[in-house]
Amino acid sequence: MDPAARAAELRSALEHHNYRYYVLDSPEISDTQFDLMFRELVDLETAHSELKTLDSPTQRVGTLPISGFTPHRHLVPMLSLENAFGEDELRQFDERIKRFLGLTGDVDYFAEMKFDGASMSLTYVDGVLETATTRGDGTTGENVTTNARTIRGIPLRLREALPGRIEVRGEVVMLKSVFDELNATKVTKGEQQFVNPRNAASGGLRQLDSRLTAERKLNFFAYGVGSVELGLPPLELVEKQSTALGYLKEVGFAIRSEIKVSTGIEGIIEFVEAIGRARPTLPFGIDGVVVKVNDKGMQNELGNTARGPRWAIAYKYPAEQAFTILNSIFVQVGRTGNITPVADLEPVFVGGVTVSRATLHNFDDLERKDVREGDTVIVQRAGDVIPEVVGPVLEKRRADAEKPVPPVVCPACETPLVRQEGLVFLKCPNSKGCPAQVSSALKHFVGRKMMDIEGLGEKQIDRLLELGYLSDIASIFRLHTRKAELLELDRMGDQSVENLLAAIDESKTRPLPRLLFALGITDVGERGAQDLARSFGTLEKLKHAKYDDLVQLEGVGAKTASSIELWFEDEDNLRVIDELLAAGVAPVEAEAPVSDIFEGKTFVFTGKLEKFMREDAEATVMKMGGKAAGSVSVKTHYVVAGPGAGSKLAKAEQLGVAVLTEEEFLAMLPAGTL
Repeated sequence: MDPAARAAELRSALEHHNYRYYVLDSPEISDTQFDLMFRELVDLETAHSELKTLDSPTQRVGTLPISGFTPHRHLVPMLSLENAFGEDELRQFDERIKRFLGLTGDVDYFAEMKFDGASMSLTYVDGVLETATTRGDGTTGENVTTNARTIRGIPLRLREALPGRIEVRGEVVMLKSVFDELNATKVTKGEQQFVNPRNAASGGLRQLDSRLTAERKLNFFAYGVGSVELGLPPLELVEKQSTALGYLKEVGFAIRSEIKVSTGIEGIIEFVEAIGRARPTLPFGIDGVVVKVNDKGMQNELGNTARGPRWAIAYKYPAEQAFTILNSIFVQVGRTGNITPVADLEPVFVGGVTVSRATLHNFDDLERKDVREGDTVIVQRAGDVIPEVVGPVLEKRRADAEKPVPPVVCPACETPLVRQEGLVFLKCPNSKGCPAQVSSALKHFVGRKMMDIEGLGEKQIDRLLELGYLSDIASIFRLHTRKAELLELDRMGDQSVENLLAAIDESKTRPLPRLLFALGITDVGERGAQDLARSFGTLEKLKHAKYDDLVQLEGVGAKTASSIELWFEDEDNLRVIDELLAAGVAPVEAEAPVSDIFEGKTFVFTGKLEKFMREDAEATVMKMGGKAAGSVSVKTHYVVAGPGAGSKLAKAEQLGVAVLTEEEFLAMLPAGTL
């Protein structure tokens, strides 16, 4: 592949995943996959210096903070660190340091654990906490001071008066024991569990209600300082990294004892190995070790690159693996009928948690890996998040171990399975009568991004299905007629039932895009539901849309248009919609445009937009009667491209679509619109 095209593709992908990870707290790929893509881009830009751009992910830090909290600019940027993936790369780091400083002898290094949580900067004025800020894009974060005051390990007043201003840097983490306790509570309530301690900590830090933050029982560990604007700063703060950390402990911050000061890099390598061995037994998650030049004067002399400090590097541990026994292979039926094989494992501690189940993806993948019941298998938490079976240890396989046979009927309803041409999944076609699919459809419908009905967790839905109180999504709105029966259930007191019924009533006026997403229309995701709502305005109009109408829409191909038309032609689906409307479900319709200057025009925004937020620009286009799409096609009228625009810009040029700068787009708008 052409290096320029590959570099543009990597930049686009990395920016996307940065946004998913840092802004939405909803990663789509593992840290390992991200690191590999990032390394590939670094290598490309090193080999072809002309490909390096100012907006490349290798030249900047993180992404912009989301709305909801007041932005706060760090006094000193919170920079990212270069990664090292082996001992040789630590030695290369050492050689670069000595070469830059012109030294022939060993350098003093300081090493500490790299916590797996959420970075935070605390600003103290005259020894009193003034602001607490998330990392954000490294320059500007979100002011979460109210939430920070609830976190253990963050002193509200320092133990020693410090006249002036100082930034203290550290990590907000959730202990593994707290994580297990919170998940156990969620299980008893029938609620969805947290995925991992890191996401639980990050999500807790960014709660709009600080009382919810307090419930997460978060911890804070300091690891350094940013800006120091003190009248007479203590020498410990400005001389060495190690003494600065000791001083922070004296003034009231929690500091971990697992640190190392070493003359020369070999002592640091030994420390990295020791921490790697101790990693599973630590009370919190880590994903590496941070190595810094200990002398602050040398740090200042070394300075920073565009991405991060020259004087520090993060050693990243590989995804943890463990060996265990695969007891059995069973299948799960998804919301759309896809059949997925799942491994039931002898519980094993890997990646900081105990794993007893892991995905086997699909039966083609199962055949390729040749995993069998009774095998000793290698289990990995890819990127420390997703448990998966890597493969079997063949020398330990029993002689009588048999290959798993794909099912021919659905395990939930015994309907014969089908496999569509070109697809890897076996599928249960009994979408209306399969108990597993009905259960999944209900759980999808009540989800947070859909109808957001609090009190209907997974276990609660399964219990109500078993009792016959639920049968389809319309039956949710008939639970009012079963109030007396609900009150007789275990763990369903007066207040719980009242709260549940109130939540159901509240959901009746969710915006139309959320209802469309919740309905589970084939091939329609969250973005597609938004596009349909904007295009048709009401559910009634969409019900009568035909293939020729749908296929004209931006982002709707022939397959999706056909799926939508067929979904609304299904009598059962129409019956459910009629029952929802009869029950009082009245989705808030899309707002009418305030202008028609963009009527019939479709815009795509790409690149790093500097003069406005992408979401604001897309909303403005729709208010002006136009449409905002996520991909470029022959139906696109304008592509607004900021610095670093990649594949979308290339496709626009290929198709002859008009390309606008941000200034040209703003000139098309009435004054003061954006």
